Amino acid sequence: MASFKTKFAPANVLAPCFAILTLALLTTDAALAQAKPSPPSRDVQQHIDKVASCLTGPIVEKDDPHACRSLKDRMAEMHIPGVSVAVIHNGAIEWAQGFGVAQVGGKPVDTGTLFQAGSISKPVAAMAALRLVQQGKLSLDADVNQALTSWKIPASTAAPGAVVTLRELLTHTAGFTVHGFPGYASGEPVPTVVQVLNGEKPANTDPIRLEHAPDTQWQYSGGGYTVMQQLVLDVAKEPFPQLLHDSVLAPIGMKHSTYQQPLPEELLPNVATPYNGDGTPVEGGFHTYPEMAAAGLWTTPSDLALYVIENQRSLLGKANHVLSADMTKQMMTAGKGGWGLGLSMGGAASNPFFTHGGVNAGFESLFVGYENNGEGAVVMTNAQGGSQLASEIMASIAAEYHWPDFHPIVRTTVKVDPAVLARYVGSYELAPTFSIAVTLENGQLMAQATNQPKFAMFPESETEFFLKVVDAQLEFVKDDKGQVTAMVLHQNGHDVKGAKK
Repeated sequence: MASFKTKFAPANVLAPCFAILTLALLTTDAALAQAKPSPPSRDVQQHIDKVASCLTGPIVEKDDPHACRSLKDRMAEMHIPGVSVAVIHNGAIEWAQGFGVAQVGGKPVDTGTLFQAGSISKPVAAMAALRLVQQGKLSLDADVNQALTSWKIPASTAAPGAVVTLRELLTHTAGFTVHGFPGYASGEPVPTVVQVLNGEKPANTDPIRLEHAPDTQWQYSGGGYTVMQQLVLDVAKEPFPQLLHDSVLAPIGMKHSTYQQPLPEELLPNVATPYNGDGTPVEGGFHTYPEMAAAGLWTTPSDLALYVIENQRSLLGKANHVLSADMTKQMMTAGKGGWGLGLSMGGAASNPFFTHGGVNAGFESLFVGYENNGEGAVVMTNAQGGSQLASEIMASIAAEYHWPDFHPIVRTTVKVDPAVLARYVGSYELAPTFSIAVTLENGQLMAQATNQPKFAMFPESETEFFLKVVDAQLEFVKDDKGQVTAMVLHQNGHDVKGAKK
């Protein structure tokens, strides 16, 4: 998504694995080829057309006649060649459709096109760990160092005597470093999981270590999920892709999904090509991720929709192919940061939803599922910037299917004297390494944060402005003489003040 923060989290470029395996259900084109879907009914086609015809940003100006943009236009503007969508309605996949192409100049995206799921790998992998808990092979609240055999969590001066549990690993509260992983381009050496954990070459990330005491704060960590991966490997004593296939993917019916890293050659004809935000292909093609639990899943929106439906039905005790209803409820119980055991939780208490996004090199995706009413959707893209587009598509789906959440915020603009706007021009330092430069271009105030593009600012009052690309507001502060002295950034419930230079 568009970013406008005082602290940037590295992209959730989460990583898969290095073992080359042959899985019974995922070794041939025939196995991956989905049956040609029947044409949608007239009513369903109308839903598809409406979703694709009116995309908006997270913020909409009241009475803006240009708020709606077509999916085709947004894909062109954002240099995103391909998008694949699956929509869940009344507990079933109502429609799934590809838009654009899997590769520029190549074949169209269809429902069988494979995408890297990025961090969406985490909640699917979490199910495998919870299944081991359900089987009595792991404990949610025991010291994981007692079960780890191939590697141990090193002692940390930042957390003396710390005991880490699986519950903390799954909820991002264990206190580990390393937010995400960049992966390894074609031809680059790929490390083992233990090398990744230790930050040893050829690993391209820092050692995964405790940087604060467990269960004291929420901090997203792909590193913690890599510790979980090693824990599961040591306990299950079988390759991670095989374990995930047997315990999660196959029982749910996700026949077009795999954690195999690198991807076997026979699956390559079904793969989308990853692209950068400027429309150029990712150098080295799709990356390999030995950190499979964090980022190693290859899948389709239709398969992820089956994962969503499995959880919805499992809560009701109607389909418990992987987890019991009780374990699923534990998985979806929000703790610190609003996170369950692998899932981000949101929505009203009477109608909660579970969700996760994913970002790998050139692949960005998002899914949402409601717990109670059998609604949800999955959007996958093959380009940087796809998270923003996925959010716009999700908002359009929410509007069309009357979801209570994900609708754009409507704001009202006012006119401000150009002379007043000119006084706001300058640079505002909100942190030692983060500033926002404000310029006036053809009567329009523009804001550009450190290492980010310029975004237009829209006035709600003489001193308060909002952005349309992200839910953030900028407020200018004046002294008793009317001189502009500072700016306050309001975003994500935080207020950060920066002095004008």
